[in-house]
Amino acid sequence: MPLLAIGLNHTTAPLNIRERLTFGPDIVVGALRSLADQPAVDEAVILSTCNRTEVYCHCSDDAAESTREWLAGFHGFAVEDIAPYLYIHEERQVIDHLLSVASGLDSLILGEPQILGQVKSAFQTAHDAGRTGKMLTRLFQHAFSTAKQVRTDTAIGDSPVSVAFAAVSLARQIFADLSQQTAMLIGAGETIE
Repeated sequence: MPLLAIGLNHTTAPLNIRERLTFGPDIVVGALRSLADQPAVDEAVILSTCNRTEVYCHCSDDAAESTREWLAGFHGFAVEDIAPYLYIHEERQVIDHLLSVASGLDSLILGEPQILGQVKSAFQTAHDAGRTGKMLTRLFQHAFSTAKQVRTDTAIGDSPVSVAFAAVSLARQIFADLSQQTAMLIGAGETIE
Protein backbone atom coordinates (compact mmCIF):
# COMPACT_ATOMS: atom_id res chain seq x y z
CA MET A 1 0.00 0.00 0.00
CA PRO A 2 1.96 3.05 -1.23
CA LEU A 3 2.42 6.35 0.54
CA LEU A 4 2.47 9.41 -1.70
CA ALA A 5 3.12 13.12 -1.23
CA ILE A 6 2.81 15.63 -4.04
CA GLY A 7 3.36 19.31 -3.56
CA LEU A 8 5.19 22.53 -4.13
CA ASN A 9 6.78 25.02 -1.80
CA HIS A 10 8.80 28.23 -1.52
CA THR A 11 11.85 26.57 -3.09
CA THR A 12 10.10 24.99 -6.08
CA ALA A 13 7.44 27.51 -7.12
CA PRO A 14 7.14 31.29 -7.36
CA LEU A 15 4.58 33.09 -5.21
CA ASN A 16 2.09 33.59 -8.06
CA ILE A 17 1.90 29.81 -8.60
CA ARG A 18 1.76 29.02 -4.86
CA GLU A 19 -1.09 31.50 -4.42
CA ARG A 20 -3.14 29.82 -7.15
CA LEU A 21 -2.62 26.32 -5.76
CA THR A 22 -3.76 26.92 -2.19
CA PHE A 23 -6.63 25.25 -0.39
CA GLY A 24 -8.32 27.78 1.86
CA PRO A 25 -10.33 26.69 4.89
CA ASP A 26 -13.55 27.18 2.92
CA ILE A 27 -12.64 24.62 0.24
CA VAL A 28 -10.32 22.11 1.91
CA VAL A 29 -13.06 19.71 3.10
CA GLY A 30 -14.63 19.65 -0.37
CA ALA A 31 -11.18 19.13 -1.86
CA LEU A 32 -10.57 16.19 0.49
CA ARG A 33 -13.86 14.64 -0.60
CA SER A 34 -12.99 15.17 -4.25
CA LEU A 35 -9.53 13.68 -3.74
CA ALA A 36 -10.96 10.68 -1.89
CA ASP A 37 -13.20 10.04 -4.90
CA GLN A 38 -10.08 9.23 -6.93
CA PRO A 39 -10.06 5.44 -7.44
CA ALA A 40 -6.64 4.70 -5.93
CA VAL A 41 -6.78 7.12 -2.96
CA ASP A 42 -7.71 5.47 0.35
CA GLU A 43 -6.68 8.25 2.77
CA ALA A 44 -5.69 11.88 2.27
CA VAL A 45 -4.44 14.97 4.09
CA ILE A 46 -4.02 18.37 2.44
CA LEU A 47 -1.48 20.77 3.94
CA SER A 48 -1.83 24.29 2.55
CA THR A 49 0.11 27.25 3.97
CA CYS A 50 1.44 30.49 2.52
CA ASN A 51 4.67 28.71 1.55
CA ARG A 52 3.52 25.23 0.59
CA THR A 53 0.70 23.08 -0.71
CA GLU A 54 1.10 19.34 -0.20
CA VAL A 55 -1.20 16.39 -0.70
CA TYR A 56 -0.41 13.30 1.39
CA CYS A 57 -2.12 10.06 0.37
CA HIS A 58 -2.27 6.43 1.28
CA CYS A 59 -3.09 4.68 -1.98
CA SER A 60 -4.18 1.23 -3.05
CA ASP A 61 -1.81 1.36 -6.01
CA ASP A 62 0.31 3.85 -7.95
CA ALA A 63 -1.66 7.08 -7.84
CA ALA A 64 1.06 9.65 -8.51
CA GLU A 65 -0.09 10.61 -11.98
CA SER A 66 -3.80 10.68 -11.19
CA THR A 67 -3.19 12.71 -8.01
CA ARG A 68 -1.02 15.17 -9.91
CA GLU A 69 -3.80 15.50 -12.51
CA TRP A 70 -6.36 15.98 -9.73
CA LEU A 71 -4.28 18.74 -8.10
CA ALA A 72 -3.88 20.59 -11.39
CA GLY A 73 -7.50 20.15 -12.43
CA PHE A 74 -8.93 21.18 -9.06
CA HIS A 75 -7.24 24.55 -9.46
CA GLY A 76 -7.93 24.94 -13.18
CA PHE A 77 -4.41 24.22 -14.39
CA ALA A 78 -3.19 21.87 -17.07
CA VAL A 79 -0.74 19.36 -15.58
CA GLU A 80 2.07 20.56 -17.82
CA ASP A 81 1.67 24.09 -16.43
CA ILE A 82 2.44 23.06 -12.84
CA ALA A 83 4.58 19.95 -13.38
CA PRO A 84 7.90 21.88 -13.29
CA TYR A 85 7.07 23.15 -9.80
CA LEU A 86 5.89 19.89 -8.24
CA TYR A 87 7.81 17.32 -6.25
CA ILE A 88 6.61 13.77 -5.81
CA HIS A 89 7.66 11.62 -2.87
CA GLU A 90 6.83 7.96 -2.47
CA GLU A 91 7.08 5.50 0.41
CA ARG A 92 10.07 6.24 2.68
CA GLN A 93 10.59 9.65 1.05
CA VAL A 94 7.10 10.66 2.24
CA ILE A 95 8.00 9.83 5.83
CA ASP A 96 11.31 11.68 5.66
CA HIS A 97 9.69 14.69 4.02
CA LEU A 98 6.81 14.98 6.50
CA LEU A 99 9.20 14.66 9.46
CA SER A 100 11.32 17.45 7.99
CA VAL A 101 8.29 19.68 7.33
CA ALA A 102 6.69 19.15 10.76
CA SER A 103 10.02 19.81 12.50
CA GLY A 104 10.51 23.13 10.71
CA LEU A 105 13.57 21.89 8.83
CA ASP A 106 11.97 22.50 5.42
CA SER A 107 10.64 25.99 6.20
CA LEU A 108 11.51 29.36 4.69
CA ILE A 109 12.90 30.26 8.11
CA LEU A 110 14.69 27.22 9.54
CA GLY A 111 13.00 25.97 12.67
CA GLU A 112 9.94 28.22 12.50
CA PRO A 113 7.47 26.81 15.00
CA GLN A 114 4.16 27.65 13.27
CA ILE A 115 4.44 24.81 10.76
CA LEU A 116 3.83 22.11 13.37
CA GLY A 117 0.50 23.71 14.27
CA GLN A 118 -0.37 23.96 10.58
CA VAL A 119 0.45 20.27 10.03
CA LYS A 120 -1.64 19.32 13.07
CA SER A 121 -4.53 21.42 11.80
CA ALA A 122 -4.34 19.86 8.33
CA PHE A 123 -4.40 16.38 9.83
CA GLN A 124 -7.30 17.25 12.15
CA THR A 125 -9.33 18.66 9.26
CA ALA A 126 -8.79 15.48 7.23
CA HIS A 127 -9.54 13.31 10.26
CA ASP A 128 -12.76 15.21 11.02
CA ALA A 129 -13.77 14.83 7.37
CA GLY A 130 -13.28 11.05 7.63
CA ARG A 131 -10.37 11.02 5.18
CA THR A 132 -7.71 9.49 7.43
CA GLY A 133 -7.26 5.89 8.48
CA LYS A 134 -4.65 3.80 10.23
CA MET A 135 -1.76 4.55 7.88
CA LEU A 136 -1.91 8.35 7.76
CA THR A 137 -2.89 8.56 11.43
CA ARG A 138 0.24 6.61 12.41
CA LEU A 139 2.38 8.65 10.01
CA PHE A 140 1.17 12.03 11.26
CA GLN A 141 1.25 11.04 14.95
CA HIS A 142 4.87 9.95 14.41
CA ALA A 143 5.60 13.31 12.74
CA PHE A 144 4.09 15.20 15.69
CA SER A 145 6.15 13.34 18.27
CA THR A 146 9.31 13.63 16.17
CA ALA A 147 8.83 17.39 15.74
CA LYS A 148 8.39 17.78 19.49
CA GLN A 149 11.53 15.73 20.09
CA VAL A 150 13.51 17.83 17.58
CA ARG A 151 12.46 21.04 19.35
CA THR A 152 13.23 19.55 22.79
CA ASP A 153 16.52 17.79 22.03
CA THR A 154 18.17 20.28 19.68
CA ALA A 155 18.91 24.00 19.72
CA ILE A 156 16.50 24.67 16.86
CA GLY A 157 13.94 26.25 19.18
CA ASP A 158 16.37 28.23 21.34
CA SER A 159 15.95 31.58 19.62
CA PRO A 160 12.76 33.11 18.28
CA VAL A 161 12.36 32.47 14.56
CA SER A 162 9.77 33.71 12.14
CA VAL A 163 9.63 35.77 8.99
CA ALA A 164 8.66 38.75 11.15
CA PHE A 165 11.63 38.21 13.47
CA ALA A 166 13.98 37.89 10.48
CA ALA A 167 12.59 41.14 9.00
CA VAL A 168 13.11 43.06 12.24
CA SER A 169 16.63 41.62 12.62
CA LEU A 170 17.51 42.74 9.10
CA ALA A 171 16.04 46.20 9.72
CA ARG A 172 18.17 46.52 12.87
CA GLN A 173 21.27 45.74 10.80
CA ILE A 174 20.37 48.42 8.24
CA PHE A 175 19.15 51.19 10.55
CA ALA A 176 20.96 52.34 13.67
CA ASP A 177 17.80 53.27 15.57
CA LEU A 178 14.50 51.68 14.56
CA SER A 179 12.52 54.03 16.81
CA GLN A 180 13.46 56.88 14.46
CA GLN A 181 12.25 55.04 11.33
CA THR A 182 8.85 54.92 9.67
CA ALA A 183 7.69 51.61 8.27
CA MET A 184 4.65 50.47 6.35
CA LEU A 185 3.43 46.94 6.96
CA ILE A 186 1.26 45.27 4.35
CA GLY A 187 -0.64 42.05 4.89
CA ALA A 188 -3.52 40.43 6.69
CA GLY A 189 -2.14 37.29 8.32
CA GLU A 190 -0.53 36.42 11.63
CA THR A 191 2.89 37.65 10.50
CA ILE A 192 1.68 41.20 9.96
CA GLU A 193 0.10 41.36 13.40
